[in-house]
Amino acid sequence: MNPGITTSSWGLGSSTGPLADQFDLALVDLDGVARRGDQPIPYATENLNQAQADGLHLVFVTNNAALTPEQVAAQLNKIGIKASAVNIMTAAMACAALLGTRLSPGDKVLVVGGDGMREAIVESGFSVIPSDTPNAADLDPKAVAMGYAPTVCWSDLAEAAYAVERGAWFVASNLDLSLPTPRGFAPGNGALVGAVQAATGVVPTSEGKPSPAMYELVVRRTGAQRPLVIGDRLNTDLGGARAAGFPGLLITTGVSTGRDAVLAKPTYRPDFIGADLRALFETHLAPEEGPDNWWVSGGRAARVEGNQLELDSRGPVGVDILRAACAAVWSAVDAGVEVASSSIPEFQL
Repeated sequence: MNPGITTSSWGLGSSTGPLADQFDLALVDLDGVARRGDQPIPYATENLNQAQADGLHLVFVTNNAALTPEQVAAQLNKIGIKASAVNIMTAAMACAALLGTRLSPGDKVLVVGGDGMREAIVESGFSVIPSDTPNAADLDPKAVAMGYAPTVCWSDLAEAAYAVERGAWFVASNLDLSLPTPRGFAPGNGALVGAVQAATGVVPTSEGKPSPAMYELVVRRTGAQRPLVIGDRLNTDLGGARAAGFPGLLITTGVSTGRDAVLAKPTYRPDFIGADLRALFETHLAPEEGPDNWWVSGGRAARVEGNQLELDSRGPVGVDILRAACAAVWSAVDAGVEVASSSIPEFQL
């Protein structure tokens, strides 16, 4: 129980002080929250380091399975974010834990991906068959484990497909279709997995976000009592938070925009919204309903009239008007109103 936080099943929550003071663990997404490619997100480095200095335990939870925890930590250190291997939870680690629910030590696993996938699966006691091994599928793997790596090519996918066709258990580190890079969005592991799925007709099992598995593994490992999920993707980071029952903070520096938040399904809705990681040091107050169906946040207001979202005309578009818009639209949708998506603008935060 967290006495400093009020959340609801449908809408935005409140805090009695800065979020960094209200939680004992932050489960922080990497790409789009802490960094973009090899560059830090604006305001990420200083605010994450300050939160740690103030006593908030950080674990970076990523659907990227290409790198080992040590490699991820080294990348974060390079951009000034303090981290070590114990501060990292990758989808490869969750994938290895999943394999352990059905396979026995020593069983062979055909691995598509980078060092992170191979190391995690070896450390869990399985025998790795790299996908670039000649005729890898002919070596009778019990499972195929797929994770993103920039070196994955057609022949890797072909060996995975051959093994899956022959009955190997198909497991994916995550199903993210895209991966944010400094140049834009590139195909993610979900796109690679989709090729094997299209070829075989077999749907993979995945413990990557939005599965709550990684969050729950970290909470058990750390013994945290008041975890907060921080992410930029509604359908993975925040969906996983809802699935785990943990409060979630959406940061709009990555994939999901403010408009996406207003349109979010109930199972993807964040408890808190911030323009960037300065939101960790803000007190968040839930919007309040006023006269004539206006929802008010920080002096800005929004309502749904008929099936149209209306915004007040005062001041710049920003996080307060976004919070008010979320409250107005979510309450209307939950009451059965089909709000016209054309009435919802982009929000400049």
